[in-house]
Amino acid sequence: MPNSNNRQAHFLIHILKQTKCSRMRGKKGDLHPDPDDPPRRRANKQRGHGTYDNDRPPIVGTVGRESGQVRLHVVHNTDRKTLETHVHRFTLKETTCYTDEWKSYNHIIREHKTVCHAEHEWARDDDGDGIREVHTNTAEGMWTDVRNYLRPFKGVHKMYLSGYVALAEFRRNLKRISPAFIAALITLHKIYT
Repeated sequence: MPNSNNRQAHFLIHILKQTKCSRMRGKKGDLHPDPDDPPRRRANKQRGHGTYDNDRPPIVGTVGRESGQVRLHVVHNTDRKTLETHVHRFTLKETTCYTDEWKSYNHIIREHKTVCHAEHEWARDDDGDGIREVHTNTAEGMWTDVRNYLRPFKGVHKMYLSGYVALAEFRRNLKRISPAFIAALITLHKIYT
């Protein structure tokens, strides 16, 4: 009896070894066949702010604290002019903008309050009522939602990123994707194709 168990175990191990893939997918040192089409780099981990040109297209976004409404746009860079245009287009004149201390936000023509993450300041109580109203946590939560939406796609080409970001915006603003939303999306698609 013990011999039959050993044979079965040996047989299972032998099958597992046979099905194991032993080929390498790309040999080390082999040049890519087409130098004009380099292989895709995983995890573009360059430091600093991304730009469209360095394959890290930035997404500019605003979120209303009271309404919860989100506006997201893929842009080529996040310079002063781009941020000012976005903020002025999607916020009311009486809005208070809460940002970090990045220099491109300095010229926003709105009431503007900042937190300094470099000094480990995440929230501040300016008026002494015990509520820390100066923070960027609402926007950070929005970015977490956008990343979680994009994560299952395992990388989106920058040419198509704006479409995915638009869906993430609709999803956040609608709170759920309903049949009415899908019908409206199909109608819009027919108009633009």
